[in-house]
Amino acid sequence: MRIVKLADGQSPDMQLLRRESVFESDITQAAMDIITAVRERGDDALREYTLQLDQVDLQEFRVSEEQIHSAVRQVSEDVKEALQIAAASIIDFHRRQVRQSFFDARSDGSLVGSRVTPLASVGVYVPGGRAQYPSTVLMNVLPARVAGVKRIVMVTPPQSDGKVDPVTLAAASIAGATEIYAVGGAQAVAALAYGTNQIEAVDKITGPGNAYVAAAKRLVSGDVGIDMIAGPSEVLVLADETARADLIAIDLMAQAEHDPKAACYLVTTDEYLVADVEEAIEAFLERSPRADITRKSLDDNGLALICPNLATALLAVNTIAPEHLEIQMGQPMELLGLIDNAGAIFLGPWTPESVGDYVAGPNHTLPTGGTARFSSPLSVDDFCKRSSVISYSYAALEKDAAAIETIADCEGLWAHAQAVRHRIALAEEYTNAEEDGQ
Repeated sequence: MRIVKLADGQSPDMQLLRRESVFESDITQAAMDIITAVRERGDDALREYTLQLDQVDLQEFRVSEEQIHSAVRQVSEDVKEALQIAAASIIDFHRRQVRQSFFDARSDGSLVGSRVTPLASVGVYVPGGRAQYPSTVLMNVLPARVAGVKRIVMVTPPQSDGKVDPVTLAAASIAGATEIYAVGGAQAVAALAYGTNQIEAVDKITGPGNAYVAAAKRLVSGDVGIDMIAGPSEVLVLADETARADLIAIDLMAQAEHDPKAACYLVTTDEYLVADVEEAIEAFLERSPRADITRKSLDDNGLALICPNLATALLAVNTIAPEHLEIQMGQPMELLGLIDNAGAIFLGPWTPESVGDYVAGPNHTLPTGGTARFSSPLSVDDFCKRSSVISYSYAALEKDAAAIETIADCEGLWAHAQAVRHRIALAEEYTNAEEDGQ
């Protein structure tokens, strides 16, 4: 890890963080070419890219019910039970996020409100190939199900035998995915966005992926909804002299083992802690089956910031705006109100990031690359839409008419004002006619 000492009140320079953009020009161009091909040639393009990129020749992409049931039978009961435990926690947490429609009937006869409805269909991208992520299945499919989405389409790259990993299929079965397709990469994003003969288009795409998937999601955004653009994953551990170096070390490694580009930060007020953490990392690396990935991540993207005081440490945390923030300090709950920017916050020594990744309940799809400054974790809201509802009586329109006309006139929009004036005039004519008839 690089080690940098900050002065009192100094925030870390953005160049120091070395955050990579997922939108390199060659990746964006490649994703655009793939999207164009899928839009123009549909399933034929999907087959070509699956053969070229996954080395699998598939004619049919949909995973059949028989294949799903067969895969689920292959999964051990221990794994299925763990997935069920995680699913129950995720469902319980996300049910608390469900928003209700509301209507406000005012005394002047007007009514305003907000009608909440689920999306009709969503596509969930689940990374696959070399590694499998059943937790990603649960974290994306279950909130959609809680929201009330009827059609939940999961796409994931096929393995070398053309099949989908049994544990991934077991998670999809538990979560309630309604369709599953063995296709990945930017081509899968294009198929979800625009549809092919085999894959019907969806309204929104969620789920993480590699740089090509992220670039494709950005390119199709607007034609279809997306959740967020996910960059390399990251963790920041905020620690003082009360923290255990071995716990910090293994938690940094838990993030680093994801990807050589994963970012790991240690922000501490104890300058002696860094050396102890590095020593603990070396000891753990000797036992890690993913030591090469972990070491490269820590060497390339590991950063320890030594701060002269807590205020500077908190400034560093809020500047970095990490995806995952662990607070391993004497009184972590007391610091919660001072954290402005973080995707997920883990309090105390008994709360490793792993609990949030799998079973705690809150979603592990989180804003990366500093976007926690303005973005939030995936939630039930991502699978719903809201429609404003407005109903005016004549009395309400008459009361607000002058204000509406004044603002419309300021904006130079004659018809906006006239739409109100005309109605008021009609009502007055109707009233006068009634009076003349009497």
